[in-house]
Amino acid sequence: MSDMNTITAERAGRRESAAPRIMIVEDEPSIALMLAYNLEAAGFLVERIERGDEAELRLAEQPPDLLILDWMLPGVSGLEICRRLRARERTRTLPVIMLTARGEEKERVRGLSVGADDYIVKPFSIPEFMARVQALLRRASPGRIASKLTQGEIQLDRETRRVFRAGRELHLGPTEFRLLEYLMEKPGRVFSRAQLLDSIWGLSSEIDERTVDVHVGRLRRAIARGRQRDPLRTVRGSGYSFDETFGREGMASASAPPTT
Repeated sequence: MSDMNTITAERAGRRESAAPRIMIVEDEPSIALMLAYNLEAAGFLVERIERGDEAELRLAEQPPDLLILDWMLPGVSGLEICRRLRARERTRTLPVIMLTARGEEKERVRGLSVGADDYIVKPFSIPEFMARVQALLRRASPGRIASKLTQGEIQLDRETRRVFRAGRELHLGPTEFRLLEYLMEKPGRVFSRAQLLDSIWGLSSEIDERTVDVHVGRLRRAIARGRQRDPLRTVRGSGYSFDETFGREGMASASAPPTT
């Protein structure tokens, strides 16, 4: 992938939050640039790819939160990419918006039948496109666009950039904030150090995976004091996750009937 074809993750890593990642697979540079500009202006992390075969490789490495996919592409068609995505467990539910110049009803049906979630015919208006992106993200990943994330007694506010645990404010650095936000968005999912480097620091970052361990250690010291439970899990040989059971034990005991 050339620098002109990709809005690099290095820029993305410097953003203020781990915003939803959107991949645009479109071989018309003017259209791809227009979409990327508007999506970035709305706060999304954007990656542009021109060829279908290159997109397949990148999708296998790390699927985005939403895919904008042109119908006709060099290498592999968008239609075939969508069909293959739906056949794989990891990408079966990946939100896909298909772009095409084909406006006939039978072509729209064909695009939707291979698994596209939405279908936009060129030319289209940017406000309509943005509205469909937001609507699809809300349905697929409501946590990615919510202003507040809450897991147990921990609450993260994206707008004020503040984090609280049981009413106590946690003082996190920018990187620790992004790391906690990213893990809280998908509790229970294990992210490798390479995935965290990609999403938090950026693909072009010249740091190694040990940096992830250092920042996870800092985050742990900030959110778990004394005998407080640590909500971060280290999965040996795999990476890190936010414990999806965090906070549930208190709810279970509160709802349990009194013993006699």
